Amino acid sequence: MELPPPFVRQMRALLGEAYEAFTAALAEEPPVSIRLNPLKWDGHSADLAATATPVPWCAEGRYLAERPSFTLDPRFHAGAYYVQEASSMFLCEVLRRCVDLSRPLRALDACAAPGGKTTLLQAVLHPDSIVVANEVVRSRLSALRENIEKWGHPHAVMTSAQGDELEMLGAWFDVVVVDAPCSGEGLFRKTPEAMREWSPSHVTSCALRQRAILTSSVKTLRPGGTLVYSTCTFNRIENEENAAWLAQAFDLEALVFDLPTEWGILQTAPGCYRFYPHRLAGEGFFLAAFRKRADAPALSAPRSPSGFRRLQPLERASVAAVRPWLDSEREWAFFTAPKGDILAMPETLLPDLRLLDNALTNKWLGIRMGQFKGRDFVPDHALALSTALSPQTPAVDFDHEQALLFLKKGQFPLNGISSKTRGWVVGRYDGLPLGWLKMLPNRWNNYLPPERRIRMSVE
Repeated sequence: MELPPPFVRQMRALLGEAYEAFTAALAEEPPVSIRLNPLKWDGHSADLAATATPVPWCAEGRYLAERPSFTLDPRFHAGAYYVQEASSMFLCEVLRRCVDLSRPLRALDACAAPGGKTTLLQAVLHPDSIVVANEVVRSRLSALRENIEKWGHPHAVMTSAQGDELEMLGAWFDVVVVDAPCSGEGLFRKTPEAMREWSPSHVTSCALRQRAILTSSVKTLRPGGTLVYSTCTFNRIENEENAAWLAQAFDLEALVFDLPTEWGILQTAPGCYRFYPHRLAGEGFFLAAFRKRADAPALSAPRSPSGFRRLQPLERASVAAVRPWLDSEREWAFFTAPKGDILAMPETLLPDLRLLDNALTNKWLGIRMGQFKGRDFVPDHALALSTALSPQTPAVDFDHEQALLFLKKGQFPLNGISSKTRGWVVGRYDGLPLGWLKMLPNRWNNYLPPERRIRMSVE
């Protein structure tokens, strides 16, 4: 690996005698890690867990002995786990130490795609919390949406808002996470193109962009709230210098806590934590944590309006048809979108969802239930993957081979289901829903969305 000379000089200055160990680590295969979905894993799949070891700073994190073909694992498509770099899972530990997890919170993932931090927030925060996943780059929204749907938490909101639009919410969030676009130095061994795109001028432009994102994001944080800033890079300009600027420019206090020495994480400044691949099993990563002072001036959030801008309450007869598709543990409200999509929202979140709907232009709220085609209700793929799906939903269980054929949108004989079964059935593997089948008199149809199908060989 031929590192850029300016990068070599930078890292020699940062690491001193440890530089040789650092470059040796870059030549090694990176560790493979996943984060289990606590709403779906539930002891499934002993074969995968048997070869895994814990990530010390994240209860759901696991290192795998080798990299499997995730594409050919139906549990991956079902959202039983998220493939995530271990260093970035440190957010779990920060939230555990700095945030009141005993009550519902409002959280913003300001740079959300492809969804790692969003799903982590959903896993760690109180289950009744609302997590807003914001992504400005529209081309990245499809991956974000897919991962949010696979994770299956019913309280997610996806938005695509510029910073000034988010500022209109006022100081509304209890937790704001800014996993900022960066120069990517920490990904050199995993992503060679990051090294090809690197230059000192790129570092400078990234740092300026990060400050713009942080300026907007911190304005949405309530006094007493927690801000987490992170990058996957090594230089001080994007890391400690931006963190120092942030604390000085706004009413923020650095959050300092002792960490076990054996973790290998370095505290380089108050509230600043660094991850180096020669010190721990993970990629390069930086995180800074802050609390907004309780007496900090803040703009008040707007009042929640009485209704949604373009959503209409679902008529009573249709509610009776769709309500049985969801669990009975929550109270649900149902709405119709302009293009006919039926959306389900927890009653407890309606004030927050109405506020977001009225403040932001591009947003996606609630669970996509499906659409009515004439008198027939056609369920959406997102409903199949949602953890709010009723456990009474008719289901058929696949073996591994059948699950892969289903994920390729294939057809095969079904076992264990009555020939008299008609209508919508959810296909499962290892107890985990994968998508919808429609049972007809002489055949069944595979309703997996074409864009979600496996395209590689399953042999």
